[in-house]
Parts: sequence; C-alpha cells; structure tokens
Amino acid sequence: MAPGYTLGLVISSHVNMDFVENYVESGCKMTAKERGTGLNKRQERPLSIMPQSLVDREDPRPLHKQVYEALLTSIRNGKLPLRGKLPSERELVDLFDVSRITIRHAIRELVQQGVVTSQPGKGLYVAEHSGGFELQVLKSFTATAISNGRVPGHRLIEARVLRAPLEISRPLFLPPGADVVVLSRLRLLDEIPVVIQTDWLPAARVPGLLDLDWTVGNRSLYAELRQHHHIHPSRGQTTLSARLASADEAEMLGLHSPAAVLTVDQIAFDNRNRPVNLTALVHHPQRYPLTLAQSETGDIAQY
Repeated sequence: MAPGYTLGLVISSHVNMDFVENYVESGCKMTAKERGTGLNKRQERPLSIMPQSLVDREDPRPLHKQVYEALLTSIRNGKLPLRGKLPSERELVDLFDVSRITIRHAIRELVQQGVVTSQPGKGLYVAEHSGGFELQVLKSFTATAISNGRVPGHRLIEARVLRAPLEISRPLFLPPGADVVVLSRLRLLDEIPVVIQTDWLPAARVPGLLDLDWTVGNRSLYAELRQHHHIHPSRGQTTLSARLASADEAEMLGLHSPAAVLTVDQIAFDNRNRPVNLTALVHHPQRYPLTLAQSETGDIAQY
C-alpha cells in the first residue's frame, strides 16, 4: 500500500451520539417543545444533551463533516437500520441545529459513498450492506469483519501445494517451480458471499499449514501464521484495480454477467523483508465496499 494511505471506517470521536440514538429510537418525531426541553416522550425523562451539542462549533472540522460522521456512526451502530428511512432534511436541520446547505453536503457524501440511496418521491434510505471496510495488508478478513460487527465465514475452494509459475514465484522471491501453498476461499459476511480470496505462501516456511481444517468458517490465516509459525507480517503493498468478472467468479459472488469487480492484489513482508504471502482478492462491488482516507501529512491515518 502506498505510504500515507489506509482504508477504513471514519468514526467520529468528537460527536456525542446519545441524542441521535434517542431521536432515532423515538421514530425521529420530536416536537419543538421536546427539542427545547430535551424530553423524549417514549422515555419520559430528560435527555442528557441538547440538539446543539451534536456538533461542536469549536471543532476545526467543517460542520457538514461532523454531521456526516454522526449519521455514519448511527448507521454502523444499527440505530439507522439497513433499508431504513433517514429523517427528513427539515428534521435533520432541527436535530443538528445547522443549515440546510450543511445537511445537504453531508447527505451528498453519504450518497456518493453508497451508504445512502435516494428514492425520488420517497426520501433517503440506508443502503443494504452499506459498510465501508478497512483494507489493511496486515489485518485479516476475519479480524476486519469482527471489528465491524459482522460474522465472518468462508467456503473452501482449494487448498494444496503446487509448483509456482513465474508470476507467483517472482513476488515471493522464489525460483520458478518452487513449491507454494495455495489457499483459495469464498469469504462470507453474515453468510453472504462478498470476496474470493486466494493466498500463495512459500511451502518451506509453513509446514503443516494444510493439515489444519480449512473448512472451519472463521479460521484466520494470519492468526495461524503468527501463533503456530512465528511469522509476523510487518509491512505490505496493495494494488487496486477493476475488471469484468469471469463466469465462475460471477456465479460464486451472485453477480449477473457481465459484471465489474474490484480486484485487490497484496503482498506482505516480515521484519526481515521476506515475503510472507501473496494475496489476490476479487470483491463484490456492493457487498464489500472500501473507504479510502488520506492524511495531508502523508502519515497513515488511523480510525
């Protein structure tokens, strides 16, 4: 992965979500009197914060960014459920105590990222499977899924040793024809296919890896490497691209051909600069979206 980039969720640590959650749970219907007094009819008790505390005007981030992050957090937490309708523009203006322009800017970002969809004449709805997932070379699919509140799983496609062709042996710093372990799996989120993942590893470094039961749905390759082979990936490189899915890929991912897929090619290295594994991923275009965050300083931004 190029220096200065990481891919992941943008979660605000500045916006207090208590009021948003109470507001959503109450059906997004609060009178002006309730907004002024902080009373929620369903709870019949004072709310801990007022609407204006949802955004911090001393925060250097733009107001629309704070609104965007607050709504995104509510979606990630399930307070705004998948396929659920968002409050109206007027309700959001009242809730956040900001201008219509600010709300429209925040909503536009959510729509552009595929988190929210607009249905003409009906309003805005949370898109199905709208999560943006971090793409980090040194973090496994299993760990990423769990950290986002999803249930990881997989179906085993292939697990064997083969003689590496040049396009595999070269990035692994191996001679052509060297033995490599190939592990190919259809990765699942909440039992839904989202990614086809194939890993190649130098066979000499991972003896016994294929003796494990790789039909176990939540088995993590990186966890096995760290715990049982004392291999600790420390850096990596990632290349993103797009192409049309093959017939087999489309069938496994539940796509109708012709269909475009996002491809992610990764290679991880240990602290002695030795290749650990080469990974090729084929992503479903809607079910496993990725979010890119860039820092101005060139430092990796952590979320």
